[in-house]
Amino acid sequence: MIQVIPSIAIRKGRVVKMRKGDPNSEKAYDENVLDLAKRFEDHGIDVVHLVDLDGAEAGSPVNYHIIEAIRAYTNLKVDFTGGIMTDGDIAKAFEAGAAYITASSVAVMDPELFASWIISYGREKITLGADVTNVDTKELLYRGWRRKAQITLYDHLEYFYTRGLKYVKSTDVSRDGVLEGPAFDFYEALIARFPEICVLASGGIRGIDDIKRLNDMGVFAVIFGKAYYEGVLKLEDVKRFLVGNGQ
Repeated sequence: MIQVIPSIAIRKGRVVKMRKGDPNSEKAYDENVLDLAKRFEDHGIDVVHLVDLDGAEAGSPVNYHIIEAIRAYTNLKVDFTGGIMTDGDIAKAFEAGAAYITASSVAVMDPELFASWIISYGREKITLGADVTNVDTKELLYRGWRRKAQITLYDHLEYFYTRGLKYVKSTDVSRDGVLEGPAFDFYEALIARFPEICVLASGGIRGIDDIKRLNDMGVFAVIFGKAYYEGVLKLEDVKRFLVGNGQ
């Protein structure tokens, strides 16, 4: 059964979303983070993906207090991401109440450090963010999707899989925030290549039918954002899907 995870991206205290990671396309939504989190919880959601865009820009997390607030007022588990680069960053995230962290740039820039976190904190708590600019060439992006890595996705995954990696979140950046559907063939190939890795799909979700198709393919989790904020994906449909599948 696929896990359905809403994304909350924060910049300067606002809930925002961009198209294809382009800061010039950023749109702010009139949403209070806590009200949003409670709404998700009320519709059967267990985990939220909290994106610290301020931290991603700064190169070190900024919005730890939002983790604390969500944990204080809901029972949601928080998967925190954005600028996590050091042992101190990851320790603070867990101290603030994050259940999991997702990191990408550090895995490119200091793979040994990221691999050490899988051992130190446990493979259940660490997700590799491995986002691509092109599903055919599988070129990795990092540093807020502003830089291309010299290593391709599959080689990147091979390195960490042999070091205990269990979870990878992979976004087709060309589809992020554009509501054109996920890169189904890309995820199908990724699962076939790494059947022991749990894949979290992100980017392009249009509605519940996309989630159902990813579920049927064996995707571990799906992360959605724009579809909900633009009123395309209804939380009532998500709740019915989760209840109907025994979650």
